[in-house]
Amino acid sequence: MNMRTPDLAVLVIYFLGVTLAGLWFARRNRTTDEYFLGNRNFPAWAIGLSLVGTSISSVTFLAYPADAYKTAWLRMLPNFMLPVAILVASRVFLPFFRRGNVTSAFEYLEGRFGPSTRLYGALAFVVGQLVRISLILYLVSLLMHEATGIDVTWCIVLAGVFVSFYTIAGGIEAVVWTDVIQTIILVIGGAACLLHIVIALPGGFGEIISTALADGKLAFADPDPVTGELVPAPWGLSLVEKTASMMLLIGLTNWLAEYSANQNVVQRYCASRSIRDARRAMWVCAWSSVPIWGFFMFLGTSLYVYYQVFPTPDAQAMLDGTAKAEQILPYFVLRNLWPGFAGLVIAAVLAAAMSSLDSSLNAISTVGVVDVYKRRIMPLCDDRHYLLAARLIGIGAAVFMVGGALVLAEVESQTLQDTATKISAVTAGGLLGLFGLGFLTRVGDARAAGVAIAATLLFSVYRALEAVGGPLSTPSLPIDPYYTGLLGHALMFVIGYGLGLLLPRRERDLTNLTVWTQDRDGVH
Repeated sequence: MNMRTPDLAVLVIYFLGVTLAGLWFARRNRTTDEYFLGNRNFPAWAIGLSLVGTSISSVTFLAYPADAYKTAWLRMLPNFMLPVAILVASRVFLPFFRRGNVTSAFEYLEGRFGPSTRLYGALAFVVGQLVRISLILYLVSLLMHEATGIDVTWCIVLAGVFVSFYTIAGGIEAVVWTDVIQTIILVIGGAACLLHIVIALPGGFGEIISTALADGKLAFADPDPVTGELVPAPWGLSLVEKTASMMLLIGLTNWLAEYSANQNVVQRYCASRSIRDARRAMWVCAWSSVPIWGFFMFLGTSLYVYYQVFPTPDAQAMLDGTAKAEQILPYFVLRNLWPGFAGLVIAAVLAAAMSSLDSSLNAISTVGVVDVYKRRIMPLCDDRHYLLAARLIGIGAAVFMVGGALVLAEVESQTLQDTATKISAVTAGGLLGLFGLGFLTRVGDARAAGVAIAATLLFSVYRALEAVGGPLSTPSLPIDPYYTGLLGHALMFVIGYGLGLLLPRRERDLTNLTVWTQDRDGVH
């Protein structure tokens, strides 16, 4: 569909602004400390909004409305556990990363377990992030395709090149400050969509609520695989079906992993002015993100009601699975919003994608240099060399991201929010269990950690093979794919802890490496 002139003008202004920001910050990056951490001088509110932008992504703007449009609110449940996870992380995890001048989350693992464990943590993080950014880039390409009519393949390439340029050029300063702006744009764009729906519906906001309640669209429910009807999720504990309680548990473990083992987050801890600013930033993120997630789920429900009142064949195809549900918001925006506002919403989706893509690309560069290249391959080079290496690693990650998005363009799934949850479960790598073993216990060393890592990897690979079919197309383990990550974290912790108790103990200095042996020195 061809865009109107006011919409194109808004998009041009957005692209120009972000490009200039990348070029501006590129001039300020003369050292790796500036490139990775912005000289550790960001205020709490900026870091907080940057964390919001990193968390919400285009998965929020496209996949959440699509999921609520096609199904219901079951996959919103994990998000309610973010404040609980931040309460734990801000008091238990944060001091370990603010102590000293660490740059990477995985530096802790070397101090606690040894260099091989640090390498595993870094590589597991990079693999998970490469998969994630491929998914996000694909999502945003759907909107570009819908808006311009350009083939999805070219949309993926163009969007990937653009976000990679300003991120690789501008470093963490470009990431944080553009994230702040992009988060604000995203909220405004979503609000414009909901306002239009409320005005257009004969019964206004009340009609959304009444129709959604009558059709079960506000329930924590999922479609029955046979009948397709929405069935409320039970509240029991189970590994073979999705239950509300298990979704909350998944959320808690995912968010604890995010705030203990995700370089995207830990890098912002380290870039804050102080530990107090870092804690404030975490709560800014929590009390902003949860309402935003809920808002975009509600937007998807509102779109369902809108197209019940004003049905179209295309909207029905997205509802019944004939077409991908992720196209519903772009479809609505480009056919209904006022001139200029459609461009604003498209800019918001691009902003949502870029606020996650830029963070992950910068974090991959940081881990690639600090934990792998500088630590294991070229340890004695000057800082200019490592700054160049960071940018080259960023380019490599961008190439993988574009290739992964092209692969995902061929994937068939219930919704991409469903796919995202399954992928994140398989690629979790047991990192929460590994960091938990380090933070919370005094047992375990490189030997115990190594065996636990091997067992977790075998389990994750097996579950991945089950997911793609082939000889394992009939799973021998009756476990829902959503629980792979949770079980991987538990397996890592239990095996590491058990072997730590059984193996002959090697005396090591654990000062400031566990919650039982830490002091406040060096935490600021």
